[in-house]
Amino acid sequence: MPMIETSLMLLLLWAVMGYLLGSVPFGIVVARVMGLGNLREIGSGNIGATNVLRTGSKPAAAATLILDAGKGALALLLARHFAGEDAAQIAAFAAMVGHCFPVWLKFEGGKGVATFLGILIALAWPVGLAACLAWLIGAGLSRMSSMGGLLSAAASSILVVLMGYGTGYLLCVLLTVIIFWRHRANIARIRAGTEPKIGQKK
Repeated sequence: MPMIETSLMLLLLWAVMGYLLGSVPFGIVVARVMGLGNLREIGSGNIGATNVLRTGSKPAAAATLILDAGKGALALLLARHFAGEDAAQIAAFAAMVGHCFPVWLKFEGGKGVATFLGILIALAWPVGLAACLAWLIGAGLSRMSSMGGLLSAAASSILVVLMGYGTGYLLCVLLTVIIFWRHRANIARIRAGTEPKIGQKK
């Protein structure tokens, strides 16, 4: 088999593995394991940590945040270790797609911010930490998790270049597009002044 075909098959394999890893709905799993009910029937119905927090369980929200970030980081790190940087970024993008559009949930998944931040930390930890800081600033000033996510996503493409990790620029742009698309309803509510605050039941 020609080397080019082999390389393409390897990249496709990591894309599938990244998608499957990213599609694990940890928010739903954590909520059920901790006896918090069906997350789809709570708050916004979203599977992410912000909605888990609306159950009133901070430990469950923290666990969801860590697991959602971890699956994005793990997809990238595994692919990087076994197949190189191109596979790593493809696996990371696929993990993000898997989280936001999981086949198990009829392609209606989370907003992707935790997975996005986990990917950035694994891609280049200084960029990831700077993006986390941007999230803290945005969320802290507005008291809206969505604002933090949008700010960190918007900043990521600039940060990755300014901090000397330009090879991750396209990945950051693609992830940002997904986050803004998944937050389109939030953006509309922010503009209307009706976006829920952190910790507020929706």
